[in-house]
Amino acid sequence: MTANDLKLLPPELNPDQSQILKQLIHSHKALAELKGFSETIPNKNILINSVTINEAKDSSEIENIITTHAELFKAISKDNYKNPNAKEVVNYRRALWRGFELIREKQLLTTNMIIEIQNTIENNKAGIRRVPGTVIKNPQTGEVIYTPPESESKIRELLNNLENYINDDRDGVDPLVKMAVIHYQFESIHPFYDGNGRTGRIINILYLVLKDILDSPILYLSKYILENKNRYYTLFKEVRENKSWDQWIIYFLKALAETARTSLNILKEINLLIEETALEMQQKVPKIYSRELLELLFIEFYTKISYIQEGLGVTRKTASNYLSTLENKGFLSSEKLGREKIYKNIRLFELIKKMNQKI
Repeated sequence: MTANDLKLLPPELNPDQSQILKQLIHSHKALAELKGFSETIPNKNILINSVTINEAKDSSEIENIITTHAELFKAISKDNYKNPNAKEVVNYRRALWRGFELIREKQLLTTNMIIEIQNTIENNKAGIRRVPGTVIKNPQTGEVIYTPPESESKIRELLNNLENYINDDRDGVDPLVKMAVIHYQFESIHPFYDGNGRTGRIINILYLVLKDILDSPILYLSKYILENKNRYYTLFKEVRENKSWDQWIIYFLKALAETARTSLNILKEINLLIEETALEMQQKVPKIYSRELLELLFIEFYTKISYIQEGLGVTRKTASNYLSTLENKGFLSSEKLGREKIYKNIRLFELIKKMNQKI
């Protein structure tokens, strides 16, 4: 397929209604359960951070940006940490959060917002492609499967059309079906020099928030795509060459259902760990326990003296004593990173690693 073959939206779907409707029921039910549980959590930022770090890790791994949870831990802890792959994953998570903030503020998803998200992922301002030469390859085989539009004017025309399709609900198409179409179209436009795949996967999650299917970016979708990558590229090619939308849509509906259940299990495990830790802290360190301190320990995998000092409004010495006590009682472990001491939430760190391996 050449650049001139990419049509403006909406597409002619003509879906197999029986298969798609059946899967839509399952997908909406799973997403509703995930949203319902997340709404009961008092401080959902704790859970969102834990889910999004795995989402960021696996979304980046699809692009062969491989890192470990230990390296991510250090990259999050230190702004000038040198591991480039770990910093790219941290940038992805930052971009996801920024996109979520923009969606809540604007109640729209625009081209300029998408450009800002990509800028955050890549940590540059290269913006829309202006020169030809970009191709889409199967990362496993190296096969060139598609040459996207090459002129900036054509790319901007297609993005403007995509923006209208995203924000206009008058067509009556189910938003989960539209998400599959939006993802295909964005990846086909491939508007940036780099970061298109990661940007497209963030758009998936933000679109669900925009349409109030989720209330926060807690869907762990990249794991499914990573584990079903060959199927993804096969179906992408089928849509491009034969307009075979049905199986592409069903692929995404199944991905949404499965990953909604996975994300729900992760949230429940983390929530359980928080409550277990609360009880243990009340027993082992009753003099320093507070719900505010507990939550500060779970905002990230790590904490610093300055975080506790600012979060609780205590002196640096008091914050240091709190962390030392928690380390002595086995809740935290410390290490030096440069000249600074950081404290890792051992149980949260191990839980996220375990969940990543199980699912």
